[in-house]
Amino acid sequence: MRIDKGAWGNWITDGWPIEQVQVNEHDKTILRELAKQFRELCERPIEQEKIKLWTAHNDLQETRPLILVDMENGWNEAIRFDRDIQCEGVMAGDWEMWLRKEIMYGTQIKDDKPLTPVFYLPYRGVNTEWGITDDHEGSGDINEAYTWKPKLADMDDDEFDELDLDTVIEDPYVEVDEATSMATYNLAKEVFDGILDVQFRTWWFWSSHMVLAYSHLRGIDGMMIDFYDHPDKVHEIFQRLTTGYINKLKQIERDGWLYNNVGNTFVGSGGLGWTDQLHPDPQHMLLKDMWGLCEAQEAVGLSPAMFHEFIFPYHKQVADLFGLTCYACCEPADPYWDDIRQLHNLRRVSVSQWANAEKMSEFLGRDYVYSYKACSSDVAVPNMDEDHVRETLAHTLSHTTNNNVEIVLKDLHTIGNKPEQVFRWVEILREEIAKIYG
Repeated sequence: MRIDKGAWGNWITDGWPIEQVQVNEHDKTILRELAKQFRELCERPIEQEKIKLWTAHNDLQETRPLILVDMENGWNEAIRFDRDIQCEGVMAGDWEMWLRKEIMYGTQIKDDKPLTPVFYLPYRGVNTEWGITDDHEGSGDINEAYTWKPKLADMDDDEFDELDLDTVIEDPYVEVDEATSMATYNLAKEVFDGILDVQFRTWWFWSSHMVLAYSHLRGIDGMMIDFYDHPDKVHEIFQRLTTGYINKLKQIERDGWLYNNVGNTFVGSGGLGWTDQLHPDPQHMLLKDMWGLCEAQEAVGLSPAMFHEFIFPYHKQVADLFGLTCYACCEPADPYWDDIRQLHNLRRVSVSQWANAEKMSEFLGRDYVYSYKACSSDVAVPNMDEDHVRETLAHTLSHTTNNNVEIVLKDLHTIGNKPEQVFRWVEILREEIAKIYG
């Protein structure tokens, strides 16, 4: 079954090969009609109110809690290619999926995501990563599990200590097919002429995946043992990975492949990028004018002292390149807060289901954005327990009244084939916000 390829709602990461860059008249008619429906939603006054709300929120002004939903894999249950997508072409079908998602945001999800009259395209390109993630079994598709065999897992101690890293870690880089990318862009401009603007958007710099890369080299168990048995080699590897990632960021900046994430785009591990405190030039994007993210989900379980020695110094090197920094994803941030708060440009911190939420409320106060990740399993079950959802959300709101809080529902691998449960979840959250904030 064909599935949605858009990560975080509307990011298609790879673009389309040139043979798929076509839209027939049948598909063009469908796309233009959907684009008109979307444009009408974008023109509602409430959309500008949402933008002002996100801007104030990110600039640490006091607002009510903001709500952001991304059904992720659940989109494949809410909008299905075999039931809802009418376009005949592969690329046109992806574009139709994008538009139907935006319309669903405005008509049924009704969270605080602003609708803006822009159609986003990915570049057709390749992000090489590190050359260390290819040895896996299974397809690795969004609906399938897979395993990988870490490249360096079977080395003995001496062999590992003497390893020449240049032989196993390739500098990552981005290579863009400019001709195909521009052909796609020009076709989109033609299809949506007079209705929507068209802009490029990619995710090649979304997170500094150094810890993930290390775990692909040695495995999670191997990485944890290395912290004890091979500390010098750990530092050597992390510095090699950090330097490689920074080189990739600078290459993307130099070649002009960055995009403006100060606006209606997902930043960090939750939240949108609107702010008056960054002033990018969309025609000449620089890292220092953008949001960045550091996270170390694979390092859960490290002591604060080991995090301080082995993780934080490398994250700081990356974070310093950006204008504002987001920190954490699913991992708890509270054990490592003494280090994390040292980032001079820290603005948004993820408070996951594995974090001490009350402690994080005290730590963050109104000095940072409290990005709370709601419990995704509450809407993933066949029948949502509304009383439980209400009680859980009310508890969260009760201890975040002194925070700049956003409540993000994401990481959904299923929605129980009931998108209405997500819609109702938003309604319940709004009701509970109204009780506390008026």
